[in-house]
Amino acid sequence: MRRREFLSVVGAAAVWPFAVRAQQGRIIGFLSSVSPSSAARPVAAFQQGLQEEGFVSGQNLAIEYRWAEGHTDRLPDLVAYLLRQQVEVIVATGGGTSALAAKTATSSVPIIFSSATDPVGLGLVSSLNRPGGNITGVYVMTNALEAKRLGLLSELISNASTIGVLINPDTPGAERQRLELRSAATTLKRYVPILPARDEREIETAMANFARLRTNALLVAADPFFFAHRELLVTLAARFAIPAMYEFREYVVGGGLISYGISLVDAYRQIGRYTGRILKGEKAADLPVMQPTTFELVINLKTARTLGLAVPPTLLARADEVIE
Repeated sequence: MRRREFLSVVGAAAVWPFAVRAQQGRIIGFLSSVSPSSAARPVAAFQQGLQEEGFVSGQNLAIEYRWAEGHTDRLPDLVAYLLRQQVEVIVATGGGTSALAAKTATSSVPIIFSSATDPVGLGLVSSLNRPGGNITGVYVMTNALEAKRLGLLSELISNASTIGVLINPDTPGAERQRLELRSAATTLKRYVPILPARDEREIETAMANFARLRTNALLVAADPFFFAHRELLVTLAARFAIPAMYEFREYVVGGGLISYGISLVDAYRQIGRYTGRILKGEKAADLPVMQPTTFELVINLKTARTLGLAVPPTLLARADEVIE
């Protein structure tokens, strides 16, 4: 399905009368802190996972999509709406904030989450193997990979004395990200100025400040808000000629330099499969929180050449994908 067609389907699903949707069979809710345009490929993968379990949107399943569009304060109202529609499962994506909003709202409706921050530390589950209660999901681990990303960026640009970090202080786990990056910077002997960004204006301001500071490279910390604004971030990095490291392949496909992290598409497919299993009668409490086992290093050689960078052969050899 083409991206434009997919978005039109999602948009139409948001306005279909409840009675019409109910005729299709089961009804689930999909809650996200971001926008549909930024999550097209992951949501397509989520639908694929559902289909693998025998559930097809528009045939035997209706999906109520609700998007916070980056305004996390809207999440409680969006969850309340889904509960009024008597959905059988709530899929809470786009970071731990969505999962926390869903868990606060209900202790009976099953919840499947995606969380970049340790779900035990967030208080979502009691343990990864035995989550308990009405909630389980996928721990995508992106926040735990910041030190690894910083090391890879230092390897790519070995003479970088200053590596800036862009971080969203409002994301769950932001302080843990900050501490891990400070520790890694000490080990690598790099100066790492960390600047905050909570909205588009602050992203633009921070990027201009990194350029003013003559930052040699940039690490964009893992965050759903940043992922939703990846086009802006990649554009600004190109404008200021700052080599940047990101969390997901999608940044690099869009012109970013390098990324290291999990396959977001695979994670959402697993979320779809878990949702299907719960619709078949399994309990969230009995489904362990999934963790990724495959990580992707992606490099865009075209962007590297534009920046005048020579990618070390040892790094190229380890790349899972090289974009020419």
